Amino acid sequence: MQVEQFYYDNRTVKNFAYATVLWGIVGMLAGLLVAIQFYLPAASFNFAPTTFGRLRPVHTNAVIFAFVGNCIFAGIYYSLQRLCKARMFSDLLSKIHFWGWQLIIVAAALTLFMGYTTGKEYAELEWPIDIAITLVWVVFGINMFGTILTRRESHLYVAIWFYIATWVTVAMLHIVNSFEIPFSPLKSYSWYAGVQDALVQWWYGHNAVAFFLTTPVLGLMYYFMPKAANRPVYSYRLSIIHFWALIFIYIWAGPHHLLYTALPDWAQSLGTVFSIMLIAPSWGGMLNGLFTLRGAWDKVREDPVLKFMVVAVTCYGMSTFEGPLLSLKNVNAISHFTDWTIAHVHIGAMGWNGFIAFGMLYWMIPRIFGTQLYSKKLATTHFWVGTMGIVLYALPLYWAGFTQAMMWKQFTEEGQLKFQFLETVTHIIPMYITRSVGGLLYVSGVFIMVYNLVKTVKSGSLVADEAAEAAPLPKVIETHGKEYWHRWIERKPVQMLVYSFILVAIGGLLELIPTFLVKSNIPTIASVKPYTPLELQGRDIYIKEGCYTCHSQMVRPFRDEVARYGEYSKAGEFVYDHPFQWGSKRTGPDLARIGGKYPDSWHYNHMFDPSTMSPGSIMPRYPWLMDAKIDTALTPAKIRAMQTLGVPYPVGYDQQANAELMAQANKIKDNLKKDKIETAADAEIVALIAYLQRVGVDIKGEQKAQVASLK
Repeated sequence: MQVEQFYYDNRTVKNFAYATVLWGIVGMLAGLLVAIQFYLPAASFNFAPTTFGRLRPVHTNAVIFAFVGNCIFAGIYYSLQRLCKARMFSDLLSKIHFWGWQLIIVAAALTLFMGYTTGKEYAELEWPIDIAITLVWVVFGINMFGTILTRRESHLYVAIWFYIATWVTVAMLHIVNSFEIPFSPLKSYSWYAGVQDALVQWWYGHNAVAFFLTTPVLGLMYYFMPKAANRPVYSYRLSIIHFWALIFIYIWAGPHHLLYTALPDWAQSLGTVFSIMLIAPSWGGMLNGLFTLRGAWDKVREDPVLKFMVVAVTCYGMSTFEGPLLSLKNVNAISHFTDWTIAHVHIGAMGWNGFIAFGMLYWMIPRIFGTQLYSKKLATTHFWVGTMGIVLYALPLYWAGFTQAMMWKQFTEEGQLKFQFLETVTHIIPMYITRSVGGLLYVSGVFIMVYNLVKTVKSGSLVADEAAEAAPLPKVIETHGKEYWHRWIERKPVQMLVYSFILVAIGGLLELIPTFLVKSNIPTIASVKPYTPLELQGRDIYIKEGCYTCHSQMVRPFRDEVARYGEYSKAGEFVYDHPFQWGSKRTGPDLARIGGKYPDSWHYNHMFDPSTMSPGSIMPRYPWLMDAKIDTALTPAKIRAMQTLGVPYPVGYDQQANAELMAQANKIKDNLKKDKIETAADAEIVALIAYLQRVGVDIKGEQKAQVASLK
């Protein structure tokens, strides 16, 4: 049989590997600064771009899409060529993919620092960047499928299955969640509102973790762990079961992020059931990875690459056991809105994603540079420093989370809440300090790796075009004896794409469609009215400053929450919220019933210097809100966008909106003046006060009306 000679493209692999390291450092340093701000709010430097609310989404996007994203692409570009015995389909598409992704990362960082955010967790990027992501993702898909279709190997190894499912599912999630109405070159409103927006967002958010941080990394595990151990995967049959069960079940689990909220009970229960089912395929994959090392434990003791991968797979097992555990309602009642969830997420991010990335880089970089790793001893040091960093990061947060939940729920013998919310924050500051020490250790390990890899690169020379040879793929593939079903589909990448899409789409459709089409899922409340133009401007400022990253707007039906915040939240309250603002973490108290609780001057002073109103507060200062002006030129466009989304503003209201805005603003200005506070009527703080004074007021009006009717 004729043998063809060709060359693997290592230059693109190198570029993505370098970007992985660069953005990993940037994202982790941003995370370290975020961690320090929990006990040292002055670390925001009274500078808008570095406050927690703006820096936190920079950190999460940098770690998820820049660090892990580039790691995934580096690993896929390296492994796919060798599994297909073919060079990547197009060098030009590879370059467009690399540089397009890096430009998206830079644009994301700049816009988030400037406060341009959709306010939707893990999907904060605004509409022009969403479009760019879609285009670059299509480029990646064409390049990947072009390589698969021109392969010289008939067998599609299971790692490629995970790559295919990743591509098609991430595309579906991104497109559905990114439907929005732009009203300016860099701002938009979510197409969905309230309960529906929350369901779509966490269908996306949970499955972004599933299909961006898990399935492609599992593909890397299935390639790089056997390679590093020089052993075949423990069970190919188990890997097949792992794949199909995982992609079908995972897509249903998103609603477990919304337990005890205003989401319909049937959707919450559905999310819980499928989350519990996830344990089986997830642990099947974990055990398949660990059992691959059977008989190779002596090598694990000596090889830092395998050390990283063993801990990574173990952390994957821990996270995928804890996730279903947290989806149980009795456990979720304790964990949700606390630091327990943050600890859980970081076990996955630092242990699973981070350690797979480090192990892959230590194995791959020497090979594409035709040399040996500079120092196994330094790599081992990195391993132990990083492992200690994970432990010191996660354990204090587990402790903090459980402490928060218990303190929130305690009552005195007289039936009063035992602790003020601020007490529950200051009590756990020692845990926050320890967490930041763990983060510092973890980042220090990365710098050790950088030194080791730089020395490795200098000792070799990039093999940009690595020579290889293989026989061409025969036009007709002969089979001998009985052929299992998976062998047929392994030769059909297009069918694999279609079946994967159908499987993941089923769960999404059956969860989302009833919530949108069955009106009884979102009963209306007559007293709930659209925001005034000033309140709408204030809400956008609230989102711009990232207030949703610390404050929830969702009172759950628990005795302690009703006693602390007021009447529990109803689905009909949020019908005009584009996007929803339920939040996922309470570093500060819930704000769902904040309207009318304090005078305007309290909010003004609280935003200028929180410690004057709440001594011991860890909230940063927002002095620029007192000087920055509302962009009233955008008010008509905002009103028109909301009208397009179905908000019942009168016809032509956009033309009179600014007049009403200034009338309401002048009232707040006069209220502040009574308390000896001078401010301009068009200052951003005035709009923010208007919004905060509105939150929860409509539902209070409904309750008053019900009481009056009873009388």
